[in-house]
Amino acid sequence: MRPGCGCVIWVLAAEQLITEIGSQVHQIRDLLECVWPAALATAAQPLRSKTWTAALWVIVERDRGDFGRTRRLGAVRFEQAVRRVILSRGGQKPSLRIVRGLFTALADPAGVTAARPGALERVQFLLADWQHAQQRLAEVEARMTGVLDELGLTTLACSITGISAVGAAAILAQTGDPRRFTTARALVKHAGLAPREKLSGAFVGRTKLTGQGRPGLRLAAWRAVWGAQRANPVYAARYQHLTSREHNKLTPTQAQTAIAAAILRHLHAVITTGQTWDPTIATHGSRAQREPATAA
Repeated sequence: MRPGCGCVIWVLAAEQLITEIGSQVHQIRDLLECVWPAALATAAQPLRSKTWTAALWVIVERDRGDFGRTRRLGAVRFEQAVRRVILSRGGQKPSLRIVRGLFTALADPAGVTAARPGALERVQFLLADWQHAQQRLAEVEARMTGVLDELGLTTLACSITGISAVGAAAILAQTGDPRRFTTARALVKHAGLAPREKLSGAFVGRTKLTGQGRPGLRLAAWRAVWGAQRANPVYAARYQHLTSREHNKLTPTQAQTAIAAAILRHLHAVITTGQTWDPTIATHGSRAQREPATAA
């Protein structure tokens, strides 16, 4: 089986689910900002918090806008109800700070209180759809990584610090077999991530991306940047250098584009050579390993 042929359908399904989940998150936030803004202030990133979403589920399932019912439940029994929801979803103990913050926010009158019943009923439906979409996405991602395992590429791809099996599978679904590209640069050009200078006669324009190439591959590489930039010291150092150097300093977006191109080059290298990722080679090139041997 070639890389790409078994993953494409699952990547398309994952992209659809990611879009669906994003839409649901935005709708939940918009509704709460309108009718109960205090709820959003109880966690730094509320819709990424398992505790916060579990507590909100308890509230909207019980009340649908009539917060008096949950307040009469009491703080202790409310914490117990939230804990049960978290455990049923495979989590562990809740963050008591967030649980208590949401319970306190039940008494906050800010927002369009007259619209709360209808808005929170809608939030309840969105939370249920969101939970279901997340479960489906987990199943799809498991299938994507399963294809990568069947091809024997998981260890090589995930040897690049910060690159997950899901991220690698998404990229390889778009590239097909990386061995069909004679060089890593050819793969980067296929993604449309190789900057090109605009020339016309004596005119020399700015060097920038042309917008050509495979959009799906660009998107997959771009998504891989977010995790890799935080977890991979080589990419983090490269980003810092590109955005802080005195000459030809890049914008954050331009630097992230350069990292996306580097991820593609490194994936091409580990798969075509069969060697795991080496941070020294990634930083200094293969010549850096040959020089000590020559000097000896």
